[in-house]
Amino acid sequence: MSSRRNFIRNLSATTGVFTFLPFTNSLFSKEAEQKYHQFKQLSPHDAMTDEDFWGWVKEQYTVSPNLLDLNNGGVSPQPKIVQDAHIRFYQFSNEGPSYYMWRTLDEGREGLRTKLAELAGCDAEELAINRNATEGLNTVIFGLNLKAGDEVVLTKQDYPNMINAWKQREKRDGIKLVWLNLELPIENEDEIVRQYVNAFTSKTKIVHVTHLINWTGQILPIRKIADEAHKRGIEVIGDGAHTFGHTDFKIPDLGCDYFATSLHKWLCAPFGSGLLWIKKEKIKNIWALLSAVEPDGADIRKFESLGTRSFASEMAIGNAVDFHNIIGSKRKEERLRYLTDYWIDKVSDLKKVSFLQPKNKKFYCAISNIAIEGMKPGEVAKKLHDKYKIHTVSIDWENIHGVRVTPHVYTSTKDLDRLVTAIRQIGG
Repeated sequence: MSSRRNFIRNLSATTGVFTFLPFTNSLFSKEAEQKYHQFKQLSPHDAMTDEDFWGWVKEQYTVSPNLLDLNNGGVSPQPKIVQDAHIRFYQFSNEGPSYYMWRTLDEGREGLRTKLAELAGCDAEELAINRNATEGLNTVIFGLNLKAGDEVVLTKQDYPNMINAWKQREKRDGIKLVWLNLELPIENEDEIVRQYVNAFTSKTKIVHVTHLINWTGQILPIRKIADEAHKRGIEVIGDGAHTFGHTDFKIPDLGCDYFATSLHKWLCAPFGSGLLWIKKEKIKNIWALLSAVEPDGADIRKFESLGTRSFASEMAIGNAVDFHNIIGSKRKEERLRYLTDYWIDKVSDLKKVSFLQPKNKKFYCAISNIAIEGMKPGEVAKKLHDKYKIHTVSIDWENIHGVRVTPHVYTSTKDLDRLVTAIRQIGG
């Protein structure tokens, strides 16, 4: 009973703001807290290679020692404090669902919105909490007032769900899709921007830009593309499924009009959590995807009319933000890029092995893609799993053929040594 009372004390009955701050809710053990204080002053550069610090981070996860998971680009595990919070919120909901979910936990959304907005560097009134990037981007794609003949610029390397959404609008509304086919990797920002600009016409209304291409890890110069688009009166949709919580940035700095991401990837929030950001003056121009009281209104909350959802999953996002902040956005980005460099450097001498991600650090971070001469991507991924118990994902999409490798903050250099050994044996 005392545990339940302590849990409820952490809810503010008057403001609905949750006070799950680092180490205040006893979700960390005293030993874990003490260890962390040894590391909290580390600079991003010093932390990048401090295996003791990242060993502490790894201890906060419950990943299986029987499988080396290197497909964190698909979905990421949650640290223990997020899992524990999720379970506690779920149990709390079941004590009286219609009261505790709708009159207690649901009130916490505004506090969560504020916390996410602080991380995103935006106004809380521009941010809607939803289930994933696909839902957020579909909300914008199907909510835009586009008519037959209006043009949308996108690439064949964009995410399939988004491509299919645009094709549906093309079929239903008669808009015109203008396709780019990027030859990846590209390390020339001006060349990337030039390809987009060359596709713009007087009929272009929208440019859809994937901030980080999930197939290869290529980071696109989204701000420069956006600036060129805005000069021509073109609106910009940013697909940030793979950058939020991965690389260090603030959403408004990207120059987009619309941006969506999944929080269950790099932020390590509960599965099925995401956010949608819309520039405040643009909100009224987007129709709600699902029914809302004022579907053409200017309140960002019209995009949260989802019916009953998992309030436990939603509220535990706050704990994921706390854990992310403990690590630090810049420390996290530097570490993830270091891990990519670590394993690639150890196999780059192999003649049969090629890499599909850029070499310039400006254009990549944790996601990379490897091909082995004489083997199909599926064969490489299967061998890594069956013989070495390393989980990756094979990619065969447009002009991209390889195996995607994606470590995370809980991945150690020792883990990557396993990958290096496997690749040298397979592709040596």
